Amino acid sequence: MDALYVRALHIIFVVTWFAGLFYMPRLFVYAAEANERKDEAGRILIGQYAIMKKRLWFGITWPSAILTLIFGLWMLDTIGWYIQTWLWVKLGFLVGLYAYHLSLHYIFKLQAKGDFRYSGNQMRIWNEVATIFLVAIIFLVELRSALDMAWGLLGLFGFIILLMLAIRSYKRIRMKKQG
Repeated sequence: MDALYVRALHIIFVVTWFAGLFYMPRLFVYAAEANERKDEAGRILIGQYAIMKKRLWFGITWPSAILTLIFGLWMLDTIGWYIQTWLWVKLGFLVGLYAYHLSLHYIFKLQAKGDFRYSGNQMRIWNEVATIFLVAIIFLVELRSALDMAWGLLGLFGFIILLMLAIRSYKRIRMKKQG
């Protein structure tokens, strides 16, 4: 298969994988909040979210993670196994991203058993981790030079700080609206 087709398929599955990584923690938030309700509506919502989580996780997110890895390794094979510094850094972020994926799997299993040990607020914060990985990886792929990577990583830390401030502000706004 032509290298451009492999690259296109890799990008397609990266996008669908990230769709799952973005939406799954959001479903965790909704399920955790539904669990706090002790009425019939809460039980109905938990059941519906369980169906949605299972379909998203096993129908989109896991297959996309696996196909992303397959086409990514295939791309490495097409360019040769000599790897430049920026690619080593990207691979480091990818190891972190797969660890994040596995952490979501752990939370998925917990919630499937009825264990909602993480609050909706904790899940909101955890939801942003995928965004941080996405920004880091895209900058590394596009900037590639050491100086640009340094500025990109500095920008990434700034982005993380802004993200945490936004989460804190959103929490304050929600608390004011609730009472």
